[in-house]
Amino acid sequence: MRKILVIGIGAGHPEQITIQAINALNRTDVLFITDKGAEKDDLAQFRREIIERYAPKRAIRTVRLLDPARNRNPTDYQAAVEAWHQERVSLYEANLAEHLQQTETAAFLAWGDPSLYDSTIRILEQIAARGKIQFEYEVIPGITSVQALTASHRIPLNQIGAPVQITTGRLLAANPPAVDTVVMLDGECAFNTVTDPEVEIYWGAYLGTPDEILLSGKLRDASATIQHTREAARQRKGWIMDTYLLRKPAVPRR
Repeated sequence: MRKILVIGIGAGHPEQITIQAINALNRTDVLFITDKGAEKDDLAQFRREIIERYAPKRAIRTVRLLDPARNRNPTDYQAAVEAWHQERVSLYEANLAEHLQQTETAAFLAWGDPSLYDSTIRILEQIAARGKIQFEYEVIPGITSVQALTASHRIPLNQIGAPVQITTGRLLAANPPAVDTVVMLDGECAFNTVTDPEVEIYWGAYLGTPDEILLSGKLRDASATIQHTREAARQRKGWIMDTYLLRKPAVPRR
């Protein structure tokens, strides 16, 4: 039976890899790397460095998967994502059948944790449901960008006895936050839609990497600086991954 490991590799610091993840890497025969284009080649290179660092004696074959193009401005977001996932299903299925032998183990390395805004588990479930190839798979958790963000800012994720929600920039723009909110996948700086003057922002980009950038303060004061910094960084590197926490300070009890 083919085996597949979905391994969380943290937000970008090579020492965020868990012992469980290292052990999984040392069971791997084939590493599948999704190729997102030349401008994001350093993301693929980081994955290769993880293998070289933690499984140096393992003869792991690498298979690059050219990620299907995705409509970034669809009229129907859900339908566009589902169509993109179907293309990935066909791509992954064909390459697993071609490059992974019945007795071998493959690995997909997921940024952060595979359970949080990552499609690999969904893709594998759809491949399994199609029944064309048989395999077992295992998920190894990793440190999320949410954890990396709060650690770098030296703040707790939640206030005392209070909830936290995790959402996307797209949803934040349509639903102003009622509680402390972590925002991911925000390419349009949706924090500009938040008008509460008391809200604070804790923002971070390239978390855990040598390029890490951290900014914080009252949202109304920090928003312009964050936008300028974000765009300059994106132009310099060709891509950006950022996360932020929006928080309204708790009212002290009398």
